[in-house]
Amino acid sequence: MTESKDEMAACDMTLEELRPVLVDALLGHVPFDGWSAAALDQAAADLGIPAERARLVFPGGPIDMVDAYTARADARMAARLAVLDLPSMKIRERIRTAVSVRLEQALPHREAVRRAVSILAMPQNAARSARVLWRTADAMWRAAGDTATDYNYYTKRITLGGVYASTLLVWLDDESEGLADTHDFLDRRIDGVMRFEKAKARVTTLAANRPSLTRFLGRLRYPAF
Repeated sequence: MTESKDEMAACDMTLEELRPVLVDALLGHVPFDGWSAAALDQAAADLGIPAERARLVFPGGPIDMVDAYTARADARMAARLAVLDLPSMKIRERIRTAVSVRLEQALPHREAVRRAVSILAMPQNAARSARVLWRTADAMWRAAGDTATDYNYYTKRITLGGVYASTLLVWLDDESEGLADTHDFLDRRIDGVMRFEKAKARVTTLAANRPSLTRFLGRLRYPAF
């Protein structure tokens, strides 16, 4: 039996090149077998490569598969956002668009995402889960044009990570028309964050303008002439 072009191409790939290809092949089997060795073996068979070679791509097992899937989803989201006119939008609309695009792209694979969330929620995967969520939030902010390098760099990603994670949980069980419940929830979460940021900015401004005891004592010690 002759090999197809896709099978020959997969056989010639490095393990790094094979990873996203295997992720795509896995998605058809995960709803039935989860992120498991059984699903990986079937994906390898689809691509015409030895199961042993496929397992080398994900030496950590299911958590490595989920990590690779989310990295693949991050890249697809970034590619989609790159062709949208995000710079013309207000920052809240950029973030809303980024989260919406991510969920829209994942919709055909909602069961795979559900099973991925279950794996990420395992206590032994807590550190990996945090890194995965950070990477997604970072991809969204970068697509939105964020150039922060101070502490805002971290607070923005932590905050957006929380918004995305909570919205994702609503999305997983949303059966409303056009995912209206998810979009309403996302809007409320973003509104809450924006109100918090405005309040924080006011407090920061007030603190900056408040008389400083340290500066006052410094002037007493080193008076200006």
